[in-house]
Amino acid sequence: MHVAYIHQHFQTLADSSGTRSYELARRLIRAGHRVSMISGASESVAQRLKGAGDVVRENADGIEVNYINEPYANKMSFWRRVLAFQRFAARSRKVAIDLKPDLIFATSTPLTVGLPAMKAAAKLGVPFVFEIRDPWPELPIEMGVINNPVLKWYLRRMERRIYHAATHCIGLSPGMKDAFVQQGVPERRVSVIPNGCDLTLFATERTVPESEWIGDRSRCRFVFSGAHGHCNGLDALIDAAVELKKRGERGIQMICIGTGVCKPGHIERTKREGVEEYLLWHDPIPKAKFAKLLPTFDVGLMILANYPIFYYGTSPNKFFDYISCGMPVLNNYPGWLADMIGAENLGHAITPNDPKAMADSLIWFRDHPEQRAAMGARSRAFAEREFAREKLADQFVNVIEAVHERWDGGYVELPQSVGAA
Repeated sequence: MHVAYIHQHFQTLADSSGTRSYELARRLIRAGHRVSMISGASESVAQRLKGAGDVVRENADGIEVNYINEPYANKMSFWRRVLAFQRFAARSRKVAIDLKPDLIFATSTPLTVGLPAMKAAAKLGVPFVFEIRDPWPELPIEMGVINNPVLKWYLRRMERRIYHAATHCIGLSPGMKDAFVQQGVPERRVSVIPNGCDLTLFATERTVPESEWIGDRSRCRFVFSGAHGHCNGLDALIDAAVELKKRGERGIQMICIGTGVCKPGHIERTKREGVEEYLLWHDPIPKAKFAKLLPTFDVGLMILANYPIFYYGTSPNKFFDYISCGMPVLNNYPGWLADMIGAENLGHAITPNDPKAMADSLIWFRDHPEQRAAMGARSRAFAEREFAREKLADQFVNVIEAVHERWDGGYVELPQSVGAA
């Protein structure tokens, strides 16, 4: 089977963001299928593609990647990103049709990747599988970024059209499955396959020489890895640092690795508040290198802005990377991850928008190294038992193969045993 896989933000191990699509595409190839990835141009890719043409084809470990030369960066304004989404959607439709695949798979965000997949699948007469990673368009609506009632109606109509055009759907969390069902998609047309733990790439051993560790090795070091945007709510860490300074606490350092539209403001505020002792802002690190560095930190930070849609509607890569490394997790919002952390005793899940609770937890982790280590050991065991990427990738392949085999021109419903996480 030839699969056209549309992911505007596709990343490999040489890049610095999540590699779910890379891993799942490689698993499809290992199962004997051909994969043609259709991707946009992230910051690192855009630099490489300057002047190289509209579509550039490269091979990434057996994956044929069709890079559409449409730049995208998290630091762009909201409306500039919307323009990038529209341009990519328009150009990727033709690429998908020209590839003549047997099945088209598209993964959001952005939601707009569903449009070229839907239209190309209809044109070619092949099945279309749609996956959602984040709650769009409800997230920007809930955040107040989108207020225009006509635009809200248009985006919700687009969401419903794509969901109902899909032969089968995949969600990365319970809340994402609910998003499909709430739009009238039957439960058996939705599989839940969360992000997984790469237990080989992210090992527990601290193999990097201490001279290469990031931050002050004498302190208890907390790490956040990922985008520094409005959704991520990293002001919560600055608020906690201010509280620590007020109390005169020492021996704690929070290291934020990544980039995004809010990062310059966070750095400026850190200096203005005089809390540089507690916070270190670091550039993104390629995934392969970061995987070796991650277990050198003491605690992983799961930080998001306090929007209820996040509680059960996200499946963050960083959480699964942390527990793969055998790290305890400090989480600042309720939901399915907080439920798991509490039930399995993997760390702390605190209330949102509470600098004192955050400071209390940071201090507790600093002062309880033995309990911290025990939580980390439970994290790794939980990762192995529940979220091994090998198992989840096999479930993904099973879903794609089942959809292709059972498709007769209509929808494909699957039993819970196929693709059930």
